[in-house]
Amino acid sequence: MKKIDPGFAIAGSIMSIIFLMLVNYLTSAHYVWFFYPAFVLLLWPVGVYSAKNGKHKQLALSYSVLLIAFLTVENFLHSSQYPWSMFAIYPIFCWPILAYLEKRALTVTVALIGSSSIILYYVILNLFLSPQYPWAIYPSFVVLWWPLAIYHAKRKTYFAFSVNATVLIAIFFTTVNAVSSPDVVWAVYPIFCVLWWPLSMYYFVYKRRLIK
Repeated sequence: MKKIDPGFAIAGSIMSIIFLMLVNYLTSAHYVWFFYPAFVLLLWPVGVYSAKNGKHKQLALSYSVLLIAFLTVENFLHSSQYPWSMFAIYPIFCWPILAYLEKRALTVTVALIGSSSIILYYVILNLFLSPQYPWAIYPSFVVLWWPLAIYHAKRKTYFAFSVNATVLIAIFFTTVNAVSSPDVVWAVYPIFCVLWWPLSMYYFVYKRRLIK
């Protein structure tokens, strides 16, 4: 990609977008479809310029802004009655934030702050956009793995990680069971399966070390 001239990429993307606009207008003016390939074509010169000059942080920021703009426009054009694009805005912006933090992004502190802010973001969206069901538990469960994995990876406490992860999974399934279908106790089945993880770690790793 470094051998490609950014000027060629800019000219090529602009010409292609203009061509697609004309085709869209002449063949199906009632539906604006050129917007989708135009978004992909805009990524081309930005990626070429950033790769040629080694500006990877700027690439993350530029791509994030373009992606958020694309989702916002798509939301406004076709489903303006519900702001679904907001669900993706903050997680997308986490990419350039982590890129600018560089090695500090791998610290437990950053992981805790990042996961907590994402959970708070989705809880707020949940309360204002769809308070009838607490769906924020699902992204919360996902992002909690971030600080948990970094903490134990740095300390190489893999058995403790399996125990803590099992507790997290058990809490998650129990919560989903209580919220979604409290009349049927089904959470015990996945929890039982997950219990084999720390048990196998203990008997096949730690027990083997004690025997030796």
